[in-house]
Amino acid sequence: MKRIIVNNLSKKFRIGFKKKQTALSRVWSFLSRREPKKEFLVLDKVSFDVDAGEIVAIIGSNGSGKSTLLRTITGIYKQDKGTIKTEGKVMSIIGLQTGFKKKLTMKENIFLCYSLLGLSKKSVEKYFYSIVSFTELEDYVNTKIYQFSTGMKKRMAIAIAIYSVIISKAKVLLLDEVFSGGDAHFKKKSYDKIKDIMKSGISILLVSHQMNFLKKNCARAIWMDKGRIIRDGNSKEVIYEYLKKTTK
Repeated sequence: MKRIIVNNLSKKFRIGFKKKQTALSRVWSFLSRREPKKEFLVLDKVSFDVDAGEIVAIIGSNGSGKSTLLRTITGIYKQDKGTIKTEGKVMSIIGLQTGFKKKLTMKENIFLCYSLLGLSKKSVEKYFYSIVSFTELEDYVNTKIYQFSTGMKKRMAIAIAIYSVIISKAKVLLLDEVFSGGDAHFKKKSYDKIKDIMKSGISILLVSHQMNFLKKNCARAIWMDKGRIIRDGNSKEVIYEYLKKTTK
């Protein structure tokens, strides 16, 4: 079964930029308060599909379109061309750690994050202590986030991501740099948990720069550059070619 089907997907952004202007055009821009706009093609005719129970790494340099791809699949951005089809509930964990509220406690942030993901307080309460136990931060439940280290916040983000799938019964999970950083023990523990979840047929798209982690845990990788898919195949082979080109 195909969980994700992306066909001929294209996305443009229009941003302001400085260009050489005549005196008259500068006056017009000032009076109209309209600055020149330039279009950037961020996704260019992207096509691929993902099977049930498959985890696919999305790799590429900064600005290659990886995060935009996830945001378009999840509906944060609207595509300009092409189609996206998904089977089952889609859960996306994108920039979660940066969304923690510093003046709220760990407990308050957990409930807030799940609320923003569209999950009810009642459904989260059932799993709350399992989430906290998974983070191994039981002694800090009522501690405000500004007192947390980067590693502690990373543990929270990963635990919230994993349990969002369990609570929501999602069939598609989109992750953007969730597994970057952190200690090896917790990474392994997290990925072992994800492997258990994947037995239910969930599919995962994972954006990351952690190449060793991806080679060990993803059978397939998609390499993107300038909004296009350069290569799609065996993760070890694709990552090898990517590193060979980018580390010259």
